[in-house]
Amino acid sequence: MAESILLVTHRDRHDIAQAAAQVRQVCEHLGMTVSSHPEINPDLVLVLGGDGTILSGARQARAADVPLLGINFGHMGFLADTSGESLTRVVERIGADEYTVENRMTLDVEIIRPDGTVETNWALNEAAIMHIDPGRPVDLMFAVDGQNVSTYGADGIILSTPTGSTAYSFSAGGPVVWPDTEAIVVAPLAAHGLFTRPLVIHPNSVLEVAVLDSGNVGSDVWFDGLARQNADLGCTVRAKRGVRPVRLARLDSRPFAERLVNKFSLPVSGWRSGGVHD
Repeated sequence: MAESILLVTHRDRHDIAQAAAQVRQVCEHLGMTVSSHPEINPDLVLVLGGDGTILSGARQARAADVPLLGINFGHMGFLADTSGESLTRVVERIGADEYTVENRMTLDVEIIRPDGTVETNWALNEAAIMHIDPGRPVDLMFAVDGQNVSTYGADGIILSTPTGSTAYSFSAGGPVVWPDTEAIVVAPLAAHGLFTRPLVIHPNSVLEVAVLDSGNVGSDVWFDGLARQNADLGCTVRAKRGVRPVRLARLDSRPFAERLVNKFSLPVSGWRSGGVHD
């Protein structure tokens, strides 16, 4: 039984504040501890918000090595559970451990500076190397397992997990990868070069992106759009499969294909015939 819940919410939303109060009330009724402070050593992280808030909660869930359950109060909500049940019933099912857990691959990232110093971070969705000035390109060299693959000038490059393949990488023309398929997706952003197609790479490969020229302004590495670290000329960004996944709790048993169709409102009735027939 989940006895302790860390509650993470989107700020400045009256409807979410009301929902959070309801969660606290139900938890109190069930004898469960709920808090917004990670020091409680939670059994589960419950997030009320959109994908951005869920990504923020994922950082706390991964650190505590506990499952995360997201209830969507945003627009897309691809990371959220979509069971459609009442909030009261959701909390009751959490308390009864009536959920499954999906281990989602992460990326561990190192930024290696010319003087040899190394900074680290990680991402659930993606690490994106981009020029600080969105209107200017950055020259990059991309390598897989020590083999240089391509060099190009681009707005940036996205290194994505399967979970992130429906996020920024998808907007950049990358493929959708089923979340139980382990792989790393590389999606250049508006690149100029001979070989600039998105790539799907083995999850155990080590990817390196060398910053060849970012002008006088510099470039940044963004992690899930939440954390940012500088990566100027001469830096190498190295990414590989994370040592610890993010554990997503699921109340919704629908397959990923159905969630994909619903989230993107995909037309599945067929172009001419109105559907697929036997």
